[in-house]
Amino acid sequence: MAHYAFIMLVAGVGIPILAALNAALGTRIGSPAAAATVLFVIAFAASLSVAVVTGPQAFARFAGTPKHLFLGGLLVAFYVLSITFIAPHFGVGNAVFFVLLGQLISAAAIDHFGLFGAQISPLGLARAGGIALMAAGVWLTQQV
Repeated sequence: MAHYAFIMLVAGVGIPILAALNAALGTRIGSPAAAATVLFVIAFAASLSVAVVTGPQAFARFAGTPKHLFLGGLLVAFYVLSITFIAPHFGVGNAVFFVLLGQLISAAAIDHFGLFGAQISPLGLARAGGIALMAAGVWLTQQV
């Protein structure tokens, strides 16, 4: 389990870096939407390469998959477009603060109700307090 935590920690480190890099690219080229498009082209190439190497037969199973499961792609597009547009005006730290707050809230709801096939982990007082403490900590990091 420690390796999962480490991988997710690295992924978390990458989110503000992604936000700063793509916001700077969008500002430099004068189009946050074009910057997001370039990001997605590169991400597509990288993920396609991994899929081809690790098991391209999975692509054949898309036809029988419930269509609502593809909404994740729209959520990724919304995140990248919104952070690329907003971070230059609002600050990367402020933008990521609200992203983290949204993640804490939605993750607690997904786990509590077992949404989308997630393992159920009820939101008790201790867990809610921990999430509130995390949110307060993230908020404190943005105070100047």
